Amino acid sequence: MFLRFVSCFLFSLVTLSLQAQNGEWKNLFNGKDLSGWKAIAGKATFAVQDGVIEGTAVFGTGNTFLITEALYGDFILEVDLKISHLSSNSGIMTRGQFDPAGQGGKGLVYGYQVEADPSPRAWSGGIYDEARRGWFYPLDLNPTAKSAFKLGEWNRYRIEAIGNTLKTWINGQEVAYFVDDMDRKGFIGLQVHSIQSNEDEGRKTYFRNIRVQTENLQPLPFKKPVFVVSTVKNELTPEEKSQGWKLLFDGASSTGWESARKEAFPKAGWTIEDGILTIQKSDGSEARTFGDIVTTAEFSAFDLAFDFKLSEGANSGVKYFVTLAEESTGSAIGLEYQILDDALHPDAKMGRDGNRTLASLYDLIKAEKQARFVRKPGEWNQGRVVVYPNNKVEHYLNGVKVLEYERGSQAYRDLVAISKYVVWNKFGEAPKGRILLQDHGDQVSYKNIKIKTLQ
Repeated sequence: MFLRFVSCFLFSLVTLSLQAQNGEWKNLFNGKDLSGWKAIAGKATFAVQDGVIEGTAVFGTGNTFLITEALYGDFILEVDLKISHLSSNSGIMTRGQFDPAGQGGKGLVYGYQVEADPSPRAWSGGIYDEARRGWFYPLDLNPTAKSAFKLGEWNRYRIEAIGNTLKTWINGQEVAYFVDDMDRKGFIGLQVHSIQSNEDEGRKTYFRNIRVQTENLQPLPFKKPVFVVSTVKNELTPEEKSQGWKLLFDGASSTGWESARKEAFPKAGWTIEDGILTIQKSDGSEARTFGDIVTTAEFSAFDLAFDFKLSEGANSGVKYFVTLAEESTGSAIGLEYQILDDALHPDAKMGRDGNRTLASLYDLIKAEKQARFVRKPGEWNQGRVVVYPNNKVEHYLNGVKVLEYERGSQAYRDLVAISKYVVWNKFGEAPKGRILLQDHGDQVSYKNIKIKTLQ
């Protein structure tokens, strides 16, 4: 008996030690009532039934949130969430914010939201900046995670908000990795989304087993590499470094860049200030005032990411596979990710079928994008170009894939044959080339230019 007592005592000590080391879980929902929570912003209802919070949709009201009365900074949150109908989009607010005067006094919830998306789009676990900047981590950035969420079943969400890093899991599947300095503290909230049809009134979203850790936090590493979205200027996360990402712009100097037409970096026009690389406005001409700049290094298969900010009516471009071998009078020749203010620059209406609009493969393939995924001039957008070793190429805008093609394919060559590039033999098919930022006479800024070589 004594030995059994000692054994149980030692086991308890070990258990308590592990709990202290790994952080204590605190239940945010007592399973009986909504103590510690309050509903805001909309008119959807929340009630407790058999240990489950049921959120019920109401037609004719905006998004409704059940939020914690307490605010949280760094934490690890786990929640079970179930959606039983396609109309019942939902989400979990993370460090959420509230403006009581917003929406004409109805109140406005804004901030980081981890998505629950039962639609065929399947962006559950992605990160959306509710009522503020929009999507930052659509699941086009991690398509293998689209199958994690199960409609009509309980889904276990894990959310880590530690420092400036937000990571998400669904049912054990790594989903999103986002780094941002906007909010460091706020409430935790459960969303019942607005509905578009009165036929969907009464649809329910369910939540249970809501618990949080706030001390001795032990973040889980992702088992597989995922794309990291970061708004922090010109810094790589440890995760990115481990994957082989490198900065093409260090935020302080022109190291790694030079003029496309001269050996040195341009003496005027291109400025570096507060970690931002900017081509200044001139006369709107193509590469004739200050000139394009190119990387000193060449790349073949790669993943290239960059943030850009347009001034109103601006035109620029990020080109790849630039060889500088073509004899061109304007900008150096290369495949171009178009940078353009579609609303105000005339180039958006030129070309063929919109193939000169923002994020398009210039003069070849139109970017298929929705206006709600495009941020306005004066705001930062995130571009991405992925060139796989098999010559498949993808363009992304703010995390959404907007086009894909295969370099050197017959379909690609057919497009070149009816474009301005027909005069150059095997245009865009070089085995390697430089990255170029274009001077088109308008002010455009860049930051967070990073690249990973693909094998």
